[in-house]
Amino acid sequence: MTTHAPERPTVSRRAALALGGAGLSAILLGQAHAATTDLGGRKLVVIICRGAMDGLSVCPPIGDADYANLRGAIAIPGDQALKLDDTFSLHPSLSGLHGMVQSGQARIAPAVAIPQRIRSHFEAQDMLESGGDQLYGVATGWLNRTLQAVQPSRPIKALSIGPQQPLILHGPVEAESWSPGGRSNSQSERVTAAVQALYQDDYLLGPALATGLEVQNQAMAQGMTMSGGGAQSGGDAKALALTTAKFMTQPGGPSIAVLSLGGFDTHAGQGAVSGRLANRLAVLDGTLTGLQAGLGEQWGKTVVIVATEFGRTAHVNGTSGTDHGTASTLILAGGALKRGGIIGDWPTLQATRLFENRDLAPTLDIRQVFKGVLADHMGVSRAALDHNVFPGSVAVKPIYGLA
Repeated sequence: MTTHAPERPTVSRRAALALGGAGLSAILLGQAHAATTDLGGRKLVVIICRGAMDGLSVCPPIGDADYANLRGAIAIPGDQALKLDDTFSLHPSLSGLHGMVQSGQARIAPAVAIPQRIRSHFEAQDMLESGGDQLYGVATGWLNRTLQAVQPSRPIKALSIGPQQPLILHGPVEAESWSPGGRSNSQSERVTAAVQALYQDDYLLGPALATGLEVQNQAMAQGMTMSGGGAQSGGDAKALALTTAKFMTQPGGPSIAVLSLGGFDTHAGQGAVSGRLANRLAVLDGTLTGLQAGLGEQWGKTVVIVATEFGRTAHVNGTSGTDHGTASTLILAGGALKRGGIIGDWPTLQATRLFENRDLAPTLDIRQVFKGVLADHMGVSRAALDHNVFPGSVAVKPIYGLA
């Protein structure tokens, strides 16, 4: 089982399979790439699903012989899943995303992970957004360093949507920000994240804390029109995405936008086709379809990255939920994507292939996908990617040919 990129990336055995009914071709890793010199109106949106989104429910491997037994009551039934190919499907709450896949405007990487194997929300989100190869090794965010990489010859703007600016945009290049509910106390939210990290391995207090915070978030949402990243329905999420798109399509508007969606920490009552996770995936689907509608013609020049800090356990737990895991699913969407199949290899869910006998094992470093998108879509040079945007990542080969 490969958990890191080889020196010379090869064609994935899963990538050669076309997504069912879509006529999508295989991807090639490591093909020649020439950096562009003009963004030409291209857009990049990054959506961070906070709380550790369960990739095995987002993109259930229905065709994997071990899936149903491992997942028990939270397994997605094959007759309700939205089929991609003989192995993979999508959760039924992701019908909008499924339509994008069928039209060649979305792709799935089913087994990605951050560089280090950590299961703390606070620490993993820090690594996801900083782009470093060591925990707390970088103080700025990789998107802010992307802005630096294209300055000053191609100055572009970035926009943060939500009550606080995320780490991914922190740095010397100023980013715009907007929140429908106003700005929040970022220190308070970091304290909350630290408390979650403290109790993450406590099987009694961890789920209780997560449930309490979810109830609090829902109560707060009922008292405001929308809170950035905290929309409680697919319709509200779509409205927020439409507003984001309006900012991006204005003359001189931002080329990059970041949104955060919370509520993915499903230790208990996760559900299968309905329940807590299904509701959050409906929010994600509304966000994606809202961006597509709002961007209009500019959707054809847009790539959307959907990422989370880590996945969840392969086994269902005793409270009909899942605990903190390792690999998860990354989603790419947008009209600027090139047609292709599943991104990366599939490690399978065989007992001998699980990471530490409990988690889906990663076959891709998440930075490989980030690098490929930034190279293909934003014209960032390989040297800048290796040394500036993702410091110390020379050995992490980009996946070219995504956009």
